[in-house]
Amino acid sequence: MPPPDSLDDSPAESDLIIARPEGLYCPPGDFYIDPWQPVERAVITHAHSDHARAGHMHYLASERGAGVLLSRLPGIDLQTAAYGERLDLNGVTLSLHPAGHVLGSAQVRVEYRGRVWVASGDYKLEADPTCDAFEPVRCDTFITESTFGLPIYRWESSQAVFDGVDSWWRHNAAEGRASVLFCYSFGKAQRVLASIDPAIGPIFCHGAVEPLNRAYRDAGVALPPVRLVSEIAAKDKAIFKQALVIAPPSAQGSAWMRRFGDYSDAFASGWMRLRGTRRRRGVDRGFVLSDHADWPGLQSAIQATGAGRIIVTHGQVEPMVRWLREQGLQAGAFATQYGDDVVEADAAGAAEAVATTEATAQGETNAEAEASVTATPAVLRDSP
Repeated sequence: MPPPDSLDDSPAESDLIIARPEGLYCPPGDFYIDPWQPVERAVITHAHSDHARAGHMHYLASERGAGVLLSRLPGIDLQTAAYGERLDLNGVTLSLHPAGHVLGSAQVRVEYRGRVWVASGDYKLEADPTCDAFEPVRCDTFITESTFGLPIYRWESSQAVFDGVDSWWRHNAAEGRASVLFCYSFGKAQRVLASIDPAIGPIFCHGAVEPLNRAYRDAGVALPPVRLVSEIAAKDKAIFKQALVIAPPSAQGSAWMRRFGDYSDAFASGWMRLRGTRRRRGVDRGFVLSDHADWPGLQSAIQATGAGRIIVTHGQVEPMVRWLREQGLQAGAFATQYGDDVVEADAAGAAEAVATTEATAQGETNAEAEASVTATPAVLRDSP
């Protein structure tokens, strides 16, 4: 086993998935998983822009996620597969299994000559009405994310979070002010829409959110009626007094916000777990809501695979690898570009909110964690 300070997971000749400059590569199957450079054949775990990029010759993705993927990458050569459907790629058996992250998100199971590897992509374990639930897949080697792989990241139930959103919205409506909730356009926005109480008042969306709403509806996901903010004349502010407005983080502080008159704003993200991030965002409320597994969720998912070898791809890599080795597992890391795309990376304080210090990894208190965080590259795209 490598020394504790080494994260290198040097490939063995028998490895089913290795890291190449183009991305994660399966040598016997001759395909890539979520590659970041153009390749001949790409298997896509989900349509977030750091995992699904333009320029590949052929794409394979889950049937459930086809609409969202095509809305983001129109005109691609796309083959789809149902969850659990087995495909043969050059003698490798490949299948896609629900990851619970966003609509259509999938884990990639690769089987060859009796060995099984699973690349998880991004995932969460909590139930979500907008996507299929995470499915544990038994394997020998599990490639996992670790976006929130520190003990400080522990989510409360999503129902409690949405009850809080409803209460905030209801209070603002009673006071005659708009409620503007910033959240990522793909995944988070639709999860919010599917879970809040639409009886409180009218719901509006920013123009960047509606194409994704349409793709979700086309896939059979039930969302409440929503109007576009752009449909309302800029001078007509009264209509927003009891409304909930769903907007991407990029709208914060823009001239677009002036049309709401008196409003209260909030941000929904896993990064809101740290009070320092809420202060830096400068919003009235922070709702801790993530589409990634928290620390206990990561542990549960890894354990459920039964894998003896774990490879960490992005997020809190060092603390996770260290913890895995302490559990007696063979653990290492792949250097990847997941999270480097900043399509909606206006959670500017999130990088500072990522704590990678030794003390934090050992479970220090929230206050101590906030005092000790260091500026570290984070997964700052449209998903946390």
